[in-house]
Order: sequence, then C-alpha cells, then structure tokens
Amino acid sequence: MTAPKQYDGILFDFDGVLADSEPVHYACWCDVLKPYGFDLDWTTYERNCIGVSDRKMLEQFAADVGPPITLDALLGEYPRKKEMFRGRMETAEVFSAETLQLVRKLSTGLKLAVVSSSARTEVEPSLVRAGIFDCFAATVCGWEAARLKPAPDPYLKAAELLGISRPLVVEDSAAGEESGRAAGFDVLRVAKISEVAGRVMAALAGGRVGV
Repeated sequence: MTAPKQYDGILFDFDGVLADSEPVHYACWCDVLKPYGFDLDWTTYERNCIGVSDRKMLEQFAADVGPPITLDALLGEYPRKKEMFRGRMETAEVFSAETLQLVRKLSTGLKLAVVSSSARTEVEPSLVRAGIFDCFAATVCGWEAARLKPAPDPYLKAAELLGISRPLVVEDSAAGEESGRAAGFDVLRVAKISEVAGRVMAALAGGRVGV
C-alpha cells in the first residue's frame, strides 16, 4: 500500500499499542512487590507506571513508602520480574488479529519500527512468535537510545535507523506522546489496542485523524 506524502514511516510503541502486554507487566509487578507490602491497584499502575521507565516507577514506590523499603531492595527484584514477564509472555495471547493484519499490510509500502522502553529481551521474542518481527526494519528498545521516553531520543534514533524524516508515531501513554512530539513528529495517541488499526488507517488516508 502507499500512504500520503506527509508520512514516510510509522513508529509503533510496543506495550499497549502493538501488544496487550500491560496486564502481564502489572500482574508480574503485583507478585514481585506483594512481599514488600505493596497493594498495587490497576488504576494506580495505569496512571503512574505505563510509559515510564521501571527504575523511575520503583523510585516513586520507594519514596512513597519510605524506610525500611529502599530503592536498592526494589531494584534487586527487577531481574526476577523480567524473567517472570518473559515466561508469561511465552503463552499469553497479546496480539489481536487486526493488529497482525495491520502490520503486515503496512510493511509492504512503509518503513516500520518498534520503539519501546522495555528491554529487547522482552519485546523481540514476542514479535518473532507472532510472525511479524521481519515486518519491522528497526527496533529501538530500552536504553539503546541515550535517554528513555519522554525524551525524544528513542524516536529520533528510530527515524535515523529507518532513514526517514516524517514518521507517524503511535503511542498510548503521556510519556510516549511527549517523546514523539519532542522529536518533532506527529503522534497518534490511542486509548486501547482495539482502536489502533482503524485509527492508523484513518490517519494514513489523509485526514491525520486525532493526531
């Protein structure tokens, strides 16, 4: 397919945009933090944790609770959470048929990239299992850029890797939206995965719907 001249590529966030993986992240954090007395409800997680780095999230938890819970103690649990997440993602159904169809269709005429604050070990295996990894000409994950979202670095690096200058960024979080706009790109902010395919296609049709 071809797109209007204003966009020469699409840069997708991963968690909450391509993959319905935030509930998996949330469940892992609940299990890891429960022994420390944290009762993390979904509303708090959705408001404060989505789109920010895990370290920033844990810093906020440690500050809110205070001694004897320390940031170092919470950071020590991070490898266990990552391993738990990778294990659960091996069987979780996080990609919709509409999303898979969208990615495959777009990849025939546009340069695509995944731009995520999650580590490559948490992103790439899921894309491979879903059969869409090869649809993306580039992936920028975790600290592969100099700074994480909401800084513009991840999206600037992805655009550089693709050799494009007018991408459309697709994001679900405030931090991600800020990152894309700071990079100077149009951002399509979505509230849920089920609306991604329709809104992306509408934006590419020329109306820049919701950007």
